[in-house]
Amino acid sequence: LMSNIYKIFLLSGCLLCSCTSLITSNVIDPAVANLQRQSDVDLVCEGAASFLLMIDSLIESNPTSNDLLLTATKAYAGTIAALDSCGIEPQRAETISKKAKHYGVRLLQENSAVDPVQKTILEQQPSISSADSLFWGAFGWLTWIQLQHGSPESMADLIFVEKIMAHVLEMDETIENGSVHVFFGALYGSKPALLGGDFERSRTHFDRALEISNRSFLPVHTTFAQTYCRMTFNKELHDQLLQEVIDFPIDQSPENTLSNQIAKRKAKKLLEDNFFD
Repeated sequence: LMSNIYKIFLLSGCLLCSCTSLITSNVIDPAVANLQRQSDVDLVCEGAASFLLMIDSLIESNPTSNDLLLTATKAYAGTIAALDSCGIEPQRAETISKKAKHYGVRLLQENSAVDPVQKTILEQQPSISSADSLFWGAFGWLTWIQLQHGSPESMADLIFVEKIMAHVLEMDETIENGSVHVFFGALYGSKPALLGGDFERSRTHFDRALEISNRSFLPVHTTFAQTYCRMTFNKELHDQLLQEVIDFPIDQSPENTLSNQIAKRKAKKLLEDNFFD
């Protein structure tokens, strides 16, 4: 991965649109796929800065590329999760989350299904082909929202992100191992009924995400435990889900290795919290 990064910088003089497309297909896409198969979270954290700078440079040469904006949004949003696992400083996390939002919003604009500035849905029935861009655009935005500690601006943004996710849910509920169901499970399961929570709906969404992912995408378990289980004081299910994460054989789902390793670290921390004591 690192050798590929250096090659890209050496080739920076040829970053015209056609060359950028070639590099994206031959280097960036395989590198992104390879990252998700990495089992060493700390190694990923150490190389994150170079990888993100590389993507920024490529986008400068082709700022309207849907593929590059999609890659950038995934990279910045995913980096937050990895660096948080490695003990990222809050200020740095917020800076990276701003870039995740920036690229996510641009991705939504290029997708032409929504107007993120006016917060309106432009296309009432987006095509299935746009589901991936819609999901990741909204997820990049959500990455920033989660670090705003409930500010009025972020809560207004969350309402619009929820609308986008509702469209994604209608188009393709299986996207990213059922992650759109995880979003709604967390949304309904992280607050009391008076503030819009709905524990029954939360449980339904999480159960569906577990089914879609075949219980092999472990962030479903940790989010289920951290939101629904803690809000409903369901210690038995909480501990059961987290222990399942810890016991999960990492090589059973190689395409989710990095996400699952991060989830394993998180599961241990959640159990160590002794939340129910």
